[in-house]
Amino acid sequence: MRKAANDINRCVACGVCALQCPREAIQIYKGCYAVVDTTKCVGCGICESACPAGSVKVAEVSK
Repeated sequence: MRKAANDINRCVACGVCALQCPREAIQIYKGCYAVVDTTKCVGCGICESACPAGSVKVAEVSK
């Protein structure tokens, strides 16, 4: 199972990942960084491709 995760130290809170997510699984927390709701994320990778800071990565996770 693949899921997105965000490196909050690299995130610039631009919101591009959240806008591109077809499942609305990403929100910007208090204007500081993106947070991924792993219950909504399907691991499609659109957010990873869209992130200009390279902070969002999609990887295999254990159940």
